[in-house]
Amino acid sequence: MSDDIQDLWNRAKRVIPGGNMMLSKRAEMFVPGKWPTYFSKAKGCRVWNLDGREYIDMCAMGIGTNTLGYGHPEVDDAVHKTIDAGNMSTLNCPEEVYLAERLVELHPWADMVRLARTGGEANAVAIRIARAASGRDKIAICGYHGWHDWYLAANLGDEQNLAGHLLPGLEALGVPQNLYGSVLPFRYNHFQELETLVRQHKIAAIKMEVSRNMEPEDGFLQKVRKLATDHGIILIFDECTSGFRQTFGGLHKLYGVDPDMAIFGKALGNGYAITAAIGKREVMEAAQSTFISSTFWTERIGPTAALKTLEVMEREKSWERITCTGMAIGERWQALANKYELPIKISGLPALINFNFPLNNMLQYKTLISQEMLEKGFLAGNSVYTCIAHTPEIVERYFYELDPIFAFIAECESGRDIMTLLKGPICHSGFKRLN
Repeated sequence: MSDDIQDLWNRAKRVIPGGNMMLSKRAEMFVPGKWPTYFSKAKGCRVWNLDGREYIDMCAMGIGTNTLGYGHPEVDDAVHKTIDAGNMSTLNCPEEVYLAERLVELHPWADMVRLARTGGEANAVAIRIARAASGRDKIAICGYHGWHDWYLAANLGDEQNLAGHLLPGLEALGVPQNLYGSVLPFRYNHFQELETLVRQHKIAAIKMEVSRNMEPEDGFLQKVRKLATDHGIILIFDECTSGFRQTFGGLHKLYGVDPDMAIFGKALGNGYAITAAIGKREVMEAAQSTFISSTFWTERIGPTAALKTLEVMEREKSWERITCTGMAIGERWQALANKYELPIKISGLPALINFNFPLNNMLQYKTLISQEMLEKGFLAGNSVYTCIAHTPEIVERYFYELDPIFAFIAECESGRDIMTLLKGPICHSGFKRLN
């Protein structure tokens, strides 16, 4: 990172708590003091920093937002036309109707849709509707569902309750203590844990990711569906991350298990803010009996971008392409690990693939990878969120540069001091407050 960019990041931390608006984009999550932090331009799978240096993004692609690549011309053109025609009005935009109809068409079990602009909002909308529809309060959860009070309440009394649900270290400071016991975590594929919660509590909804880092086993999703049905519990699949990455729609379509509600975000607008909660009519109608409303849920850019994104996705079969790319990356990570006799654990959906070395120095090794790949012109770590702009040639170049870094790691496992290779602090893992 140049001195000017580092100075801007330091300035940011003086006027913005945490330095920016999203934990996953903090420089400290990658290479503290070295990560480029800010971008001036993004196109395809390439990003330019404020100094004009170009990087290939073999990292998070906007934290999973751009499966069609940055700045897709058709999506951007549709947005430009919307801006020219006017983005906001006292009247409603017709695109919200067209998008709702399209999402229901893609998910025939659903009847109605509420749109929002962020994943956290859509999750909160779904919980409010589920509680209103069921007349109950308690939520059983599995997975990561955002930052709102209803979710972080799971950590009241024990801040480790959510440690196994993507982000460890999430403290419940600022969350009202009277929400204690309102959100009850269970582990993925541990059906008996969920069964016990249902037996002991009056559950309004089971809220879970369909899959993130592991496949369902022993009919897990089918068992959850039956349990919810048998007890009159609303089943919500959070597909903010998984949606449109392995099927044209929700990942649940792959497993043949229909929820009562589902939530979509991230990839839906290819970088433009749009999220959706869809569901069965008898559940969604409860939104009429409780107050759920927001001015900027009515702007026009989000639905416009989503409609064009869905059109391009369908034509390009983007979900198939990004899945194939992710599977190829996983196979080559494994081959590299085998070459250097390193233990490796590869997990995640193919289009959101990641790896870990089950070794004591994993964070140091992750920092080393990001540090060295930056010098070679890549944004990289131990995960790749794939997009259709990740061509075989780009993947080939990525592995050409990654190979010697795996060799360094093997040397460190044989006695070389990893700290002699690092040029700054070790990256963070999970949530940490910044000074």
